[in-house]
Amino acid sequence: MKNWTKKNLDFGVWRIPNPKLTLLLTILLAVVGNKTMAQGLDDYLTHATENSPLLKASYSQYLASKERIDQPGLPDPELQVGVFLQPMERFMGTQLADYRLMQSFPWFGTIKAQKSEADFSSQAQYQLFMEVRNELFFQIKYTWFDLHRIQGEIDITKEILTYFHKLEELALTDFKASTGSRPSQTSKNPSNSNGEITQEKMSEINSSSGGTNGMAEVIQIRLEIKELENQLALLTSNQNSLFIKFNQLINRDIQDKIELNEKLQPPLLELDKYSLLDSIKEKNPMITKYENDALAYEQRAKIAKLEGNPKIGLGINYSPFLPRENDGIDHSDHSMDMLMPMVTLSLPIFRNKTEGKINEAKYLQEVATQNQLQTENLLAIQWAEAFQNWEDATRSLELYDQQIELVQQQINLLTTSFSNGSVPFSSVLKSQLKILNYQIKRIEAITLQYQSLSLLEKLSGINLINT
Repeated sequence: MKNWTKKNLDFGVWRIPNPKLTLLLTILLAVVGNKTMAQGLDDYLTHATENSPLLKASYSQYLASKERIDQPGLPDPELQVGVFLQPMERFMGTQLADYRLMQSFPWFGTIKAQKSEADFSSQAQYQLFMEVRNELFFQIKYTWFDLHRIQGEIDITKEILTYFHKLEELALTDFKASTGSRPSQTSKNPSNSNGEITQEKMSEINSSSGGTNGMAEVIQIRLEIKELENQLALLTSNQNSLFIKFNQLINRDIQDKIELNEKLQPPLLELDKYSLLDSIKEKNPMITKYENDALAYEQRAKIAKLEGNPKIGLGINYSPFLPRENDGIDHSDHSMDMLMPMVTLSLPIFRNKTEGKINEAKYLQEVATQNQLQTENLLAIQWAEAFQNWEDATRSLELYDQQIELVQQQINLLTTSFSNGSVPFSSVLKSQLKILNYQIKRIEAITLQYQSLSLLEKLSGINLINT
């Protein structure tokens, strides 16, 4: 396996970034997370290439098909030996045994055609292995980017939870100020140790001006906190399931740790849309597989036609003799053994089976050709869908960036107005929830970009994610 893992990892592997450039970009606070993320993914892809049972099985299938190339050749020579249990008395003497050695030869060009057929079949099997590898790599990348999406959503949810806890403290402080609470142990917090509002404090709240509105804001914040905590638990559960899936894809223990230290940054796509489609038609393994299948069936038809010609056999027959006793002949000057050259020729008079083999190969060649055309159509559909997802995600990402910037400005203005008492606290709360929603959608759009590029990489067999 180690002989092919290095040279076959060109698909989907990112280049290692320049250390000086990376350091400069880090100082400038530019986007470098994608480089570190890609390098980590490269390690996982290498591990999967060397350890995946699916890849090992597919590659062994290719090696098995490759062994068929050297199998065609001359039939084994045939040796016949006959020994007389009792010597046979003949005119020339007493015959003890009979030896016959024959070598048959197929029609001219048959062995060459058989080797070509096995070679094309082996190439088709190799392309099938490449398709299995590309599909596995796609599944690994798709899961990898899903893990980063969930991790990003977890980080945002934790940040917003911290923010809401601070808002809860501020709202409680504002509530105590509005109700004129004294700095006693009870008035410091209108709730008990479990976070619930006591009946005594509710009476005080209802009797005080502005207390009801203030406490309603606190309760609203706590409702949002509960919702965010539940969302965080769901995200963590989904992430654990994806960790198991990812480890199984690369054939590791399900409890092995996966490092997700960097955030996804928007990728770039430099290739033209239709140039990429041309590349898919030229390099996709399944298209190449069907091309080789068609060539193999073409050679099979040629083999069937050649096998319909006569087969020639050359051999020799050797019969040892002993001189008869008292035959009155002096055998000292010559041998009594018989040596006879032989030639055989097969007569292919039953043509139905030959024509049947030729027609079968032609039909199979037509099947391979039609499968190739159908595969090209399906790949074009997948290409169009993947590119549409890429374009939709790119447009959405631009929109979310603009919306986040505008909502952030809105939050700054509302915070100032809230400090002056000119706007209710709920306005600030709604804007903060809105920016949380846009941030999560932004992460989903970036993830969709990477997953779309991963699919395009699988279809074309070339690296599309720039690092």
